[in-house]
Amino acid sequence: MSFGQGGPYGPGGGAPQPPTPDWNALADDTAARGRRRKWLLAGGGLLATGAVAAIVAVAVTSDDNKGSGSDASAGQLPTPQDLPSDSSAPEPTFSDVAPPAPPKPLDIISSAERDKAPLSAGTLFPEKKAVTQGRGYTKATTSATSGCASVAQGGLGPALTGNGCRKLFRATYSQNGVAVTVGIAVFDTKAAAEKAKKEATGGVAALSGGGVNFCHGPVCRRSTNAIGRYAYFTISGYTSGKSVTASDTKALRAGRDIADYAFRRILARGNAQASAAASGGG
Repeated sequence: MSFGQGGPYGPGGGAPQPPTPDWNALADDTAARGRRRKWLLAGGGLLATGAVAAIVAVAVTSDDNKGSGSDASAGQLPTPQDLPSDSSAPEPTFSDVAPPAPPKPLDIISSAERDKAPLSAGTLFPEKKAVTQGRGYTKATTSATSGCASVAQGGLGPALTGNGCRKLFRATYSQNGVAVTVGIAVFDTKAAAEKAKKEATGGVAALSGGGVNFCHGPVCRRSTNAIGRYAYFTISGYTSGKSVTASDTKALRAGRDIADYAFRRILARGNAQASAAASGGG
């Protein structure tokens, strides 16, 4: 076998060869497809941009419509009524003078000119029991006299009359075999009551009655004090007749309890009158 020029696969012989591609045509087709793709992308972008612009335009138009409505509503609100420039109603006036301070209870009970409330054994000793710190003493009897020295013992009489004692009220209280008489002397001024307290060397006489009898012979406890225009005195002892010793505490405590009660009763007069004055009733 002989072969032609070019060998077994040359142009002259051998197996058939596939047709050669048209490279120029392929290049032109590829370029055309690229151009179409660019045009599609550009067109899509324009469409998207147009859609966004349309949405923004709609939103702006909507806001403008809302604003227009608000402005229109505001314009339709009623205007406030015009106030008159001149009023015939009088304007309020205020005084530059401050109101007087309410009276103090102690000031009231320090002078007969101001202490005008009813004064008697009933107003000074109104309760059936005198209670101090939970300890109660039963009232046995009361008395009143304008002869202050007649119910005083020792040097108390001259101290009372010498300073103008107007009246002396007494009351006796008892508890568990201990009795106490308290006497409240009334003067015109605080100075007179204080002076009588300092000059007193004796004590008030015990007041018996209501089944209570004490301090008519045995040694008893005495106390002296004053508040405002009132001086008050106590005498305490045992209803059994025994004397009160220096170390005794029961009779001493009873005397202090009743003296405290008398102090509170006198001060209550001042409080009541001060309250009445503050409320316009006095």
